[in-house]
Amino acid sequence: MRKIGVLTSGGDAPGMNAAVMSIAKSATMYGMPLVGIKRGYNGLLRKSTSVYDDLQELYLDTVLDIADQPGTYLRTARCTEFLDPKWREVAVQTLHNMEIDGLVIIGGDGSFQGAMRLCELGIPCVCIPGTIDNDLAYTEMTLGYETAVNVCTDAVRAVRATSRSHDRPHIVECMGRHCGDIALKTACATGSEILIVPEMRWSIEQIATRLNKQLFKGNTRTTIVLAEGCWDSMEPFDHYKFLKDHGETCYEGEPISSERLASILKHMCGMVEMRHTVVGYTQRGALPCAKDSGFAFEAGNLAVRLLRDGVSNQVIGVKQGQVFYMPIQDALRVEKHFRRDLYELVNSL
Repeated sequence: MRKIGVLTSGGDAPGMNAAVMSIAKSATMYGMPLVGIKRGYNGLLRKSTSVYDDLQELYLDTVLDIADQPGTYLRTARCTEFLDPKWREVAVQTLHNMEIDGLVIIGGDGSFQGAMRLCELGIPCVCIPGTIDNDLAYTEMTLGYETAVNVCTDAVRAVRATSRSHDRPHIVECMGRHCGDIALKTACATGSEILIVPEMRWSIEQIATRLNKQLFKGNTRTTIVLAEGCWDSMEPFDHYKFLKDHGETCYEGEPISSERLASILKHMCGMVEMRHTVVGYTQRGALPCAKDSGFAFEAGNLAVRLLRDGVSNQVIGVKQGQVFYMPIQDALRVEKHFRRDLYELVNSL
């Protein structure tokens, strides 16, 4: 390898900068120049007016201070054009023009798919799982997941304190797209009483019954933790009619949300008040925790060593606490198994 490149793609995740720093440190140690590709695959397509807005040579003194910074120094963006084979040829030509012999790609499953396509075109690639969702089944953790859980755990603990003060139940919405891992681990870590995730079918009537059970026991500060994608697994419920019939403002066609769920449960359970909090992008923009930063450091070094040794088309992950690698296509075939036992434990008491 004469020169390698690195890009961050998809949603940003805490620890991406730590991984870039590790890659730069390892590339320097092995005597390989490093090029940072900006805004994911868009940089390879030269979509900006200036080459400096797409590609940047990374020197160790440039990136040493970014390891503990949130976000991604190289920026990130979706790139739908990369689905088109003719645009992938443009990306390959860009790499040839820059004399870049291999790529480290930090992102989620969509980014991994792009890496496989580049490998088919003769560009060696190694991937690091960078997504807070933890939705890649082959690895025990993805970069940013532990930080996102810590952010949500802190949020729920703070919410439970004020809920206790006011005798007021509360809904806390976590991110995770179609994966409920952040919500599950947050609920387990905080002693929350009700959990709603996209992996399990649920109904509003069922949640109201559980909440009423908690209220009957005197638990007036019950916390409901839900994952943002849980609405896909909800049983049909006409929330527009229900809210309108109970004098709440709601417009036909507006989707269900944690705010509207709080209003529905307030009326169903006869409460004076119920609140909601959406943790939101603070999960993505937080400082990486030690576990994410440590994984980033190991993964970055392993990625560079694999490229140096001519090993390509691989993803890096964690298995039984140890960093390992396996072929991309095999990793994407691994099925995700949700911890139903923990889910049932949270919801059973």
